[in-house]
Amino acid sequence: PGLELAGVVTTVGPGVTEWSTGDRVMGIVAGGAMATRTVVRARELVSVPDGLELEAAAAIPEAFFTAYDALVLQARLAVGERVLIHAAASGVGTAAIQIAARVGADVYGTSRTAEKLAGLDRLGLDHPIVVSKDKFAGEIKTASEGRGIDVILDTVGGSYFAENLAAMAVCGRMILIGLLGGVSVSGGAPLATILTKRLSIRGSVLRGRSPEEKATLATAVGRTLVPLFVRGELEPVIDSVMPMSEIVAAHERMDANATTGKIVLTW
Repeated sequence: PGLELAGVVTTVGPGVTEWSTGDRVMGIVAGGAMATRTVVRARELVSVPDGLELEAAAAIPEAFFTAYDALVLQARLAVGERVLIHAAASGVGTAAIQIAARVGADVYGTSRTAEKLAGLDRLGLDHPIVVSKDKFAGEIKTASEGRGIDVILDTVGGSYFAENLAAMAVCGRMILIGLLGGVSVSGGAPLATILTKRLSIRGSVLRGRSPEEKATLATAVGRTLVPLFVRGELEPVIDSVMPMSEIVAAHERMDANATTGKIVLTW
């Protein structure tokens, strides 16, 4: 297990020129990050800037790579557009709020409890939306004065699909990155809404991408986002830091949906 990491390079393979022993790095892997040592392709790593602790760096890759890729590279989120981020208090959610705010978007975010939305305004959340019985489109239409949402970042899937379509503006774009709410749409998909609103819906995952695609994304993140961490304009949101010996308790906390941001495990 383990899809992201931060650590120190101990050995470089033949032909590796990007890194040297002792370099501090972070990145996404296809598995095996919950280990004292792992092997990573050189081009898929990003440098950890000076002044950023490894515990903080470990909370960056999966959340910020995913949010940046979905909102900026795929959805082409633009200044002044309205964006809806589901599970706003999650690792990806807190990263997406910050990136959307930096773009200059009007940021909407959902959670099932008001407590998890409290304080997210400091990251750039403009409109907190509490979801009740999987309903949120009506409140969003009211908050947006009937205009609807231009871009949705959805980690939920099935149970939110119809409400997402109802909440979207004409020519809206949705990037689906998770299926926490089910893999199918109850009652069928409202296809007429997709047609009449001319909506675009795209699925996206990082894990199954080719090494070349992952390297391209790592380069883009290193060039555009890392300087913002250095200047304090972006920050990884960390719920807690726990030793790897407490991994069971960490998963129980995550399963209980008691977190805001990331749980970081350390050796």
